[in-house]
Amino acid sequence: MNIGQASNLSGVSRKMIRHYEAIGLIPPAARSDAAYRRYGEADVQRLAFIRRARAAGFPTDEIRRLLSLWKDRQRPAREVRRLAQAHLEGIETRIEELRRIAGTLAHLVEHCRGGDRPECPILEALAGDAPVARRTGAR
Repeated sequence: MNIGQASNLSGVSRKMIRHYEAIGLIPPAARSDAAYRRYGEADVQRLAFIRRARAAGFPTDEIRRLLSLWKDRQRPAREVRRLAQAHLEGIETRIEELRRIAGTLAHLVEHCRGGDRPECPILEALAGDAPVARRTGAR
């Protein structure tokens, strides 16, 4: 099948298929006599795996490791679990950071009158001159 068909079946854009090939996440595609990329069912499965791993937020290096484990039928499941657990912990840390950021921003928005006057506690906090920034822990 051609790249368009592989894209449709896997849910991965043509541009990303080319990118994944360029960075070695997928092997170089076979080529037709006219030098068009040709893909098989295994390629589509690999692309779909990558798409789902990306949707779960895994970075490229971890996807590379997951692909290696997926192909290895003798793999220890504990290794896959360890990768997923570490990724989950990173996500939970980022969620906490985003909650703190949202709280700080909500506080700043609440204290901004938003009128026609030039005073703006949001800009003052971002510039580091406002007491609001110190009270909320904004940096």
